[in-house]
Amino acid sequence: MTTHMTGTREEWLAARLELLQAEKELTRRSDELAQRRQALPWVRIDKAYRFETNQGVASLADLFRGRSQLLVYHFMFGPEYAAGCPSCSAIADGFNGFFVHLENHDVAFSAVSRAPLTKLQAFKRRMGWTFPWASSLGGDFNFDFTVSITEAQQNDGSVEYNYRREPKRAVSPDLRDNQGIAAEIAATTGTDVATYARERPGASAFVLQNGVVYHTYSTYARGLDGLWGMYQWLDRAPKGRNETGLWWRHHDEYDKEQAVARGARHDAASCCSGTHD
Repeated sequence: MTTHMTGTREEWLAARLELLQAEKELTRRSDELAQRRQALPWVRIDKAYRFETNQGVASLADLFRGRSQLLVYHFMFGPEYAAGCPSCSAIADGFNGFFVHLENHDVAFSAVSRAPLTKLQAFKRRMGWTFPWASSLGGDFNFDFTVSITEAQQNDGSVEYNYRREPKRAVSPDLRDNQGIAAEIAATTGTDVATYARERPGASAFVLQNGVVYHTYSTYARGLDGLWGMYQWLDRAPKGRNETGLWWRHHDEYDKEQAVARGARHDAASCCSGTHD
């Protein structure tokens, strides 16, 4: 027997029509916010950023690939990582489906990370991704856009992220004890919590006009929720996000977990039936 409120079709329809008005208000508000994003002043980029790409060394202007606009996803994949962040990876699973549409609408797209290009290429092959991914290793790009921090910043409490100064974390339980969900996520990347936390997620927008690149917008943390496709679907599922910890994985890890579970069930059945090897 369900514990959720139940009702008649008529009661459901009345409640749904009331909710529809709230959804329409949210949509209109979202449209207004999009216009305000586009109205932000542009900031000229004068620093000569350099990236490693599949096509060789590239400037920020080169990442536009002949288009006038560029969207960058700041993917958490530091030089010490053995694999990309599972959360960023879950977001990136949607990139292959839409980046071709962006690039046919005068908008270039690229993920950018500090890991060496060879690591990015290997992880792309593992994940089956084809979207452009550039390495900013050795440059200031990630630091200037506050998606990478140094160990010194971590220790002295000078970390700036999501447009605010973060509290000092050097002696926090998460970093000291290396336990909890942060440690679980860090382990999937082959790092400890402190190393994992030196990379952050974000998205930035740029425009190229008369040979000059301008920064137009950046968002971080929960500002990325709208880009995380699976959450948009879960928000419409009967139980919503229904989270009790780290439930998502790199998409190729699910089959491995299921295989392990099937093996455990087989071993248990063999034990009960006395059919040991």
